[in-house]
Amino acid sequence: MTTEHPAVSRFREYLRIKTVQPNPDYDSSTTFLLREAKEIGVSSRILTYVPGKPIVLLTWGGRDPKLPSILLNSHTDVVPVFEDKWICDPFEAKKLENGDIVARGAQDMKCVGTSYLEAIRNLKAKGKQPLRTIHLSFVPDEEIGGVDGMAKFVKSQDFRDLNVGFALDEGLANPSDALKVFYGERAPWWIIVTTRGNTGHGSQFIRDTANRIINRFLEFRASQERQLEINVHADGRKYSLGDVSSVNLTILQAGVQHNVIPQEAKAGFDIRVSPHFDLPRFKQIIEEFVYTEPDAELEYVQYHGDNSLTAIDDSNVWWVVFRDFCQKRNVSIETEIFPAATDSRYIREIGIPALGISYIKNTPVLLHDHNERLNEKIYLEGVEFYTDLIEVLGEVTR
Repeated sequence: MTTEHPAVSRFREYLRIKTVQPNPDYDSSTTFLLREAKEIGVSSRILTYVPGKPIVLLTWGGRDPKLPSILLNSHTDVVPVFEDKWICDPFEAKKLENGDIVARGAQDMKCVGTSYLEAIRNLKAKGKQPLRTIHLSFVPDEEIGGVDGMAKFVKSQDFRDLNVGFALDEGLANPSDALKVFYGERAPWWIIVTTRGNTGHGSQFIRDTANRIINRFLEFRASQERQLEINVHADGRKYSLGDVSSVNLTILQAGVQHNVIPQEAKAGFDIRVSPHFDLPRFKQIIEEFVYTEPDAELEYVQYHGDNSLTAIDDSNVWWVVFRDFCQKRNVSIETEIFPAATDSRYIREIGIPALGISYIKNTPVLLHDHNERLNEKIYLEGVEFYTDLIEVLGEVTR
C-alpha cells in the first residue's frame, strides 16, 4: 500500500471539518489552524469582530519588518451540499483510485489555505526567513458575502497594523493546462424591485402591468449576453464572463391565481457589475428602470460600490514578479476578471493590489457543485508552486 504524502493527509483532515454554511464549525477549524501554526513554528492570534466568527491570523516574521508585508488570504467556510447527489459523504474527503479527493471545499478553497501552510512549512524546514513579513489570514463567512469577516477585518486597526503591500487570494479551476489569474471582479448587487400596475382577466392584453419593469431588466440581461458572445478584446481574446455585467432574476413573488393579472410583483435580481462599467452610471441606469415608473420601489439588499482592478502591467512590481516567476517555470497563465465575488474586493477597495490564484489546472470547475474534487497530484504541484512563489515574493526589495 502506497504511503500518503503528509501534506495530502493534512489537507484531507481540514476538508473533514464541517465549516458548512449556515452553521459552520469554526471552533474545529480554528483548533486545526492553531495546531498547524504551532507545528510549523509561526505566531498565531485570533481576531473576533463578530462573536462566533473568528479570523485566525498567522505571522511569519521577516528580516525587515518595516517593509510592507504580504498577505495570503483564504476563507474557512464552505457552501451547503445536496448529499444525495454526491458519490460519497461530502465531508469524508474520500480519495478515489485515480487520486481524486472528493469533498466540499476541495476547490473552494481549502486547497489554497492548506497549500499556504505547507509552503511555509517547507520553507522553514529549509531554514529560510523572508525579507518581508508574511501573514496568513483564515477568514469566516466569505460564502455569504464576507460582511462579518474580511469586510470588518480590512477596516480594523489590526489590519492597518499589518502594513500589507500585496495579497493573494482564491481563483478558479481551469480545465486546460493554464492557471487562471484574476486581477479584479464584478461588483455584487442584490436588489428587490416592487412594482404595481393594472390588473384584470388573464385572457386580455392589458397594458402597464406590474411586470413591465421586470421586462426592462431582462432586456438589459439579453444585451449583455449578446456582448459576451460577439465582443473581443484589442488583443483578439474573446470576452469572458467577467467582462460583461450579468442580471439574473432569482426571486419572483406575484399573482393570486392563474386567470388574474397580478396587481403587484416583487422581483429579486442578482446583478454583477463588470469593472468595464462606470459604477455610478450603472446605478443610474438601474434606478431609471424603476423610478421612471409610478408606484415602484427599489431596495438594495447587497451593494458594493467599488470594482477596482489590480494593474497587470509593468507599473505593478508585484505583477511583474509574479508574471516573470510563471514564465521561468513555464506555467501558462490566463488573466481574467473574476465573474463572481471573493474577499479580494475588500482588499482592492482600500488600494492594496491583489491577485486571485488557485493552482488547479486540468480540472473541471466544480466549486459549489456536486462531487467537488481535486486530484492529489495537482494539489502537491500547487504546494510546490506556492512554496517557490512565496519565497520569491518574500524577497521583493522594491
